[in-house]
Amino acid sequence: MLVVVCSVKGSPGATTLSVALGARWTGPEEPVVVEADPGGGDLLARWRLEENPGLKSLAAAARRDSDPGLLAQHAQVLPGGLRVVAGPVGAEQARSALAVLAGGSSSVVRAAAEVAGQVVICDVGRIDAQSPALPLLRTAEVTVLLARARDDELAHVAQKLDTLAKWTPHPALVLVGEGYATREVERELGVDVLARLPHDPRGAAVLGGQPGRRSPSRSALGKAAASLADLLRAQAPAPQDDLLAADVHLNGTRP
Repeated sequence: MLVVVCSVKGSPGATTLSVALGARWTGPEEPVVVEADPGGGDLLARWRLEENPGLKSLAAAARRDSDPGLLAQHAQVLPGGLRVVAGPVGAEQARSALAVLAGGSSSVVRAAAEVAGQVVICDVGRIDAQSPALPLLRTAEVTVLLARARDDELAHVAQKLDTLAKWTPHPALVLVGEGYATREVERELGVDVLARLPHDPRGAAVLGGQPGRRSPSRSALGKAAASLADLLRAQAPAPQDDLLAADVHLNGTRP
């Protein structure tokens, strides 16, 4: 199973959510997070990881071998056991690696996502028509479009909805934090919201590698990510033309 997490404007927390989904994945599948952001990665700095193994070494290996097991071989393990393939900090290096790794149905990433008992969660950052990560959206079981419920980000979401439907067969809109009510966003955009994640700086700090914080399983964001993982697993197998729908608000009752 391949889950892609992206945004079309701003930085609503695609990397943090990708790690949260991996850390709190509720199914029997073994998760691995791939930082496939063409703008450069954050995991190396946040978690003080080594540059290799990672996205660069995976791309180099993929030039010679298409074994789906390569993904696990080039992952590092975060405290708690989550496997991550961290992207390089530099955008030029990240885009070069993605040119090799995001090659549609023939890519190593897609091959790894088809391995029984494994889910690949790809953070592709801000997506646009020039992104080298775009082929990952086209083959994903679900693409999570992340946005804050405020004017500046929602205006860009509204402009991109038709285009996004052409980029990926299974998009799902997820809102983050405070702002417009969920039903108001649904009415104005004409689409359903799959979920809404809480504004939880302490939970985000845990998922960003800061020490001395509470466990992700106890934070509001961690609990919401576990609920979102359930929704993604349940809805991914059924093809749909429109945004995936679920009458749910992950931060308490719907506004």
